[in-house]
Amino acid sequence: MTVVNTFEKGPEGWCSYDYHASIIAGQNYFVLTTWDESGGADGSGCVWADHTRWSTDTPESPVSILPFILYRNWVSEPLIDLRGREISVQLRGDGLKLDGASCYFWAHTRGTRWHCKGQPLKIADGCWDEPSRFTVESDESAWNRSWVRDPSIMADLDTVLAGAGSYGISLVGFRHEVSGKLAMGSFEIR
Repeated sequence: MTVVNTFEKGPEGWCSYDYHASIIAGQNYFVLTTWDESGGADGSGCVWADHTRWSTDTPESPVSILPFILYRNWVSEPLIDLRGREISVQLRGDGLKLDGASCYFWAHTRGTRWHCKGQPLKIADGCWDEPSRFTVESDESAWNRSWVRDPSIMADLDTVLAGAGSYGISLVGFRHEVSGKLAMGSFEIR
């Protein structure tokens, strides 16, 4: 199964997660990314979100921001086996104040989220650059389990990667909440 998001026709299901709004609403609060028809690399489409659409997810350890999140069932797709697959993502920041944050790919299933800390993603500043690429390996030393809904049914990394129900991009390690705009020009799983 190959995933190719080029954003030619819209946001393709990508959202941001606003944890603080979720607390107020009493349910998860996702904000659809904004789609630009021609704002991506080489004049292609892209999606973006900014600090008005995300907030710090304080139950995550370490505290994280999930500016880009996709649940596969939102786009009528089954769970995906990420093991051994190549991830490619093209990111651009405009006025993005990371304040020490690193950017990672993450995967989630069965109430457990893991961030791939061993493969930080690059964010070009004010322009598009080549995509970040890496091969997903089930090596817990390269990942951080950041969240577990119920510790009695915690999923190990291999289980999450073998049947990922959602994935996305995270910002981790900031001193103050990240502000500015983050855009994604492409996302692929091959």
